[in-house]
Amino acid sequence: MTITAPAIEKTTQKGIGARADHHALNAALNLFASDGSIQFEKDHEALRAYFAQHVLPNTLRFDSLEEKVAFLIENDYYEEAFIRSWDWGFVKDLYLRATEANHRFASFLGAFKYYSSYALKTFDGSQYLEDYADRVVTTALFLGQGDEKLATKLVDEIISGRFQPATPTFLNAGKKQRGELVSCFLLRMEDNLESIGRSVNSALQLSKRGGGVALLMTNLREAGAPIKQIQNQASGVVPVMKILEDSFSYANQLGARQGAGAVYLHAHHPDILQFLDTKRENADEKIRIKTLSLGVVIPDITFDLARDNKDMHLFSPYDVEREYGIPLSDLSVGANYAQMVANPRIRKTTTSARGFFRTLAELQFESGYPYVMFEDTVNRANPISGWINMSNLCSEILQVNTPSSYDAAIGYKHVGRDISCNLGSMNIAQVMKQGDFGATVDTAVRGLSSVSDQSDLDAVPSVAAGNAASHAIGLGQMNLHGYLGSQRIKYGSAEGVDFTNIYFYTVTYHALLASNRIARERAATFAGFADSAYADGSYFEKYTEQTWAPATERVRQLFSASGVHVPTQHDWRELKASVREHGIYNAYLQAVPPTGSISYINNATASIHPIAAKIEIRKEGKLGRVYFPAPHMDNSNLEFFEDAYEIGYEKIIDTYAAATQHVDQGLSCTLFFRDTATTRDINRAQIHAWRKGIKSLYYIRMRQLALAGTEIENCVSCTL
Repeated sequence: MTITAPAIEKTTQKGIGARADHHALNAALNLFASDGSIQFEKDHEALRAYFAQHVLPNTLRFDSLEEKVAFLIENDYYEEAFIRSWDWGFVKDLYLRATEANHRFASFLGAFKYYSSYALKTFDGSQYLEDYADRVVTTALFLGQGDEKLATKLVDEIISGRFQPATPTFLNAGKKQRGELVSCFLLRMEDNLESIGRSVNSALQLSKRGGGVALLMTNLREAGAPIKQIQNQASGVVPVMKILEDSFSYANQLGARQGAGAVYLHAHHPDILQFLDTKRENADEKIRIKTLSLGVVIPDITFDLARDNKDMHLFSPYDVEREYGIPLSDLSVGANYAQMVANPRIRKTTTSARGFFRTLAELQFESGYPYVMFEDTVNRANPISGWINMSNLCSEILQVNTPSSYDAAIGYKHVGRDISCNLGSMNIAQVMKQGDFGATVDTAVRGLSSVSDQSDLDAVPSVAAGNAASHAIGLGQMNLHGYLGSQRIKYGSAEGVDFTNIYFYTVTYHALLASNRIARERAATFAGFADSAYADGSYFEKYTEQTWAPATERVRQLFSASGVHVPTQHDWRELKASVREHGIYNAYLQAVPPTGSISYINNATASIHPIAAKIEIRKEGKLGRVYFPAPHMDNSNLEFFEDAYEIGYEKIIDTYAAATQHVDQGLSCTLFFRDTATTRDINRAQIHAWRKGIKSLYYIRMRQLALAGTEIENCVSCTL
């Protein structure tokens, strides 16, 4: 069959953007049946109708796989090199393997998300060129890099839902017109205009190509600081924030992903209160920040000062660097606090420590911002030499960076190391249900390492240098609440926390084992391995010197029934010896992101936090409201699917704390509060999180009850 250009432009029936009966069927999910039950079958009907009325009529058909692939290459949809490098017989077998897996979406939103956000479409947007199996195979071939064994394993893990690459990878792999595969980037700014200018340009370049970008502002001198000894000249951090906000609104990835940015500032920077004020609803438009995300870096000393009702000193970054020879961001404020307070050559101002936390809570109450990184907690747990001073757009990436320096033309004098991270997540319910746990982790680590190896980041040399040195990845998890609910275990219960602890303990062992295997195979480690806690063995002490095992009989039974071996002290001692001899390939291995879209297509509850609602309501472009039932929930187990507002922040923090102790980076932790909460409750939550060893906090969510029970009579989502 010869396919001509007019055939591509032809649209059948209603077209890709149309509403159809599937929308009404999905909406019925949000209405109780006459017997008071949730009508889950309506969502299944919506799914079938969506395929019958929309997907199938708008999918371009081919007579053979050869014809399809040739068409996609010749018309610039697929990159040719990665396809042609494989034996064609293997490619056909891999497509057959994926097709015979008989993948089925479990919800209407899952299918809608895939076809609206991931599936390859004709350039005019009128027809689909890939089904789910096609995208899985293309991703596996791209990440396999000629390794048939790895490509086959990736197909098996992705099509089964045990492992899912993050959106940039799954969206872009193999496509000719694409962005990068990387989820997020972190850039540091130094206290000079060349660094600021280069950072703005880098943010634009990265937004065009890939995921979200976070920037460190701690080293910028404060408003009113001198420039060339002339007093009151510096403008501070806020004008730079405004430039960045405009930049992110301009750059996006071919319209597929909007540019998104975050900025982090240390709590003891003199501009901290002005920084926070930019998010106030009544802020002057000249300083108000609407779309840029804010993050605050808080050391232990700030909590100590608030506990003792003392003022906190804010230190001039310019003077700190002049006195210590290193930027404020790379200095432990807690360890040097008394010395800096006593140093008359460091300009400083004071504010109430309790007032700072009160302002923080007020802003979080109003806007959900800022994110918080607990600086000393992060660095105590950091196994790599160096100081961690910022996080990313979703607050789960925690890595060491180093500064760059520039000439007057903003060329590099010295290329430092900025951060990129390649994410993907395991589906806890699927991993505990089927397959080889260790093999899934091994395949995931290799797949994510391939993303790092293949990333083209030359547009920002400092990011390229950081990636080449660290091979950093972020293996995440999703569907914790879905799995617990399916096993009739309440989120945040003793059994729920016990499962979380042992699950992450087991993942950590297998992730390190996989990275150690790669290091042996390639005879290569990450740069700086010799100076790490892995090399001297100290990292392993908590695993080799004490026994880790399920504390509850129920969790012991779950791991036993699933055939998942819980690593022993002997296992850890063998791993420790192998790591000390051969090293590990990846400087960082785990990070737990929020998992938005990939959760829907995998029928998984997002990340490891509890569901926000039994029936979630999303707004999806022209389609309007779409309803999503909590994965693994049915009318018989509703009591195990309390939403996050009912569960409360204490149990969320306790669950995250159990996981955090095993994760080398961070976990994107959102806290949820009922409508009766006050700023005092948010302060209590911050203190509880800090004391429990949480590394960072993402959004603060307040339940809004204004519409509850008033919009639709008999609606599920309106029932509390």
